[in-house]
Amino acid sequence: MTMMKAVEIGEPGGPRALKITERPRPEAGEGEILVRVKCAGVNRPDVLQRMGAYPPPAGASDIPGLEISGTVESTGPGATRFAAGDAVCALLPGGGYAEYAVVHETNALPIPGGYAFSEAAAIPETYFTVWHNVFQRGGLKTGEVLLVHGGTSGIGTTAIQLAKAFGARMITTAGSTEKCAACEKLGADRAVNYREEDFVEAVSEFTDGNGADVILDMVGGDYITRNYKAAAVEGRVVQIAFLGGRKAEADFSLLMVKRLVHTGSTLRARPVEFKAGLAHELHEKVWPLLADRKIQPVVDMIYPLAEAWRAHERMEAGNHTGKIVLDIG
Repeated sequence: MTMMKAVEIGEPGGPRALKITERPRPEAGEGEILVRVKCAGVNRPDVLQRMGAYPPPAGASDIPGLEISGTVESTGPGATRFAAGDAVCALLPGGGYAEYAVVHETNALPIPGGYAFSEAAAIPETYFTVWHNVFQRGGLKTGEVLLVHGGTSGIGTTAIQLAKAFGARMITTAGSTEKCAACEKLGADRAVNYREEDFVEAVSEFTDGNGADVILDMVGGDYITRNYKAAAVEGRVVQIAFLGGRKAEADFSLLMVKRLVHTGSTLRARPVEFKAGLAHELHEKVWPLLADRKIQPVVDMIYPLAEAWRAHERMEAGNHTGKIVLDIG
């Protein structure tokens, strides 16, 4: 049996719960490819899984890690899209913090030309997430206003660039003057320091009182009613996380009076076929922009696999801008 190095979660807990271990190398099944992992992206769901708050979906690896870049090592029965040696990045339901990972070929995409593996590993999770939630569920259109909370997160830095690339006006929140400046450098028309300003008032001023057409929120809690206040008539609020709490009192009269849509989604447990559809749209509409560097992932820090715990410490500290990446191969 061929073995590989991987990171596992011993007992749920702090960053030091992440331990290097030896695991059997997986084998590609029907329609799958085996990837020799070069780099893996670090995401908030990995932190929640480590803490015992976000178990992997049925059938997925218990090894954390939702996105990888690397080269195809071998292909399983019926897999024909890629050949051994091809450079790919992929979205996984788990298993990314390892030297090898398997993924269905439809959930993998070719690495855009000229991209380092560290950059490519920072693409899948946020680009799949933003495309689905902002453009599909939120229906963002050219000329509309998008409000994104957490502008310097991986999701935020991706949303800013994609919204501007497709002709939207962009306002975001961040927690410091420096982070606001980083958001504006990426293309945000207005960045609000939520520690010093009320984002509801800032959105009203920015939109001449009309409000934001789409709001992408990962905070929840007391932001829910404030999002309703900041939203435009017929606005769409899309919930992707609850960092500020899953439960809150909300003024639902605003939902009715403004005819708002408040929706949300999770991506990890969605079926392979659904993610394949997202991958197809991204390859068609977003990959050319990545190839031309009109948009690109923002990489904050790179850590070796053995120091995955340090990557989690940095994410929890909240000082990063963009994506944190593990160098595996």
